[in-house]
Amino acid sequence: MSEQELIQKILDGKTDLFAQIVDENQMNVVNLCYKLCGNRLDIDEVTQQVFVELYQALPRFRNESKLSTFIYRITVNVVSKMLSREKRIVPEDDSSRFDQMSEDRNIEEDIIYNEKVTQLQNAIQKLKEDQRTALVLYTFEEKSYNEIAESMGWSLAKVESLIFRAKNNLRKMLVK
Repeated sequence: MSEQELIQKILDGKTDLFAQIVDENQMNVVNLCYKLCGNRLDIDEVTQQVFVELYQALPRFRNESKLSTFIYRITVNVVSKMLSREKRIVPEDDSSRFDQMSEDRNIEEDIIYNEKVTQLQNAIQKLKEDQRTALVLYTFEEKSYNEIAESMGWSLAKVESLIFRAKNNLRKMLVK
């Protein structure tokens, strides 16, 4: 069944099919939320809110883009609202989310690596929200500039500028 058919069946009352959308997209939403807000304790709440808002927004989905693009937009909006409401969620000191330690590294290399990862994570959290969002979508979610522009409702020039400024700001923060 196509995405469009699935959505139409849900809108026609077969609400149990919404679980299929959740199953197919939940890990992407969790990962994006985690990268954007950096606090594992709030991820379940944020993810649940994303799917509540997605369910409520399905009637407005016009099939002009992929459902995943629509979901990314809702996710970023929900995270943004929660960050605003809580005046910024403090990231955990958990460097494991980017950590892909190999067994052949020694302990000293692991410590140095983890310190660098933590510095990077903290620097990313200090970026302005729109810069952080653009950078996370581009770097960690591997979205193209066009996909970011489409999902966020920004111009391509704004996306290019945000990512450029985010990289420059990170460079400045990490050089200190």
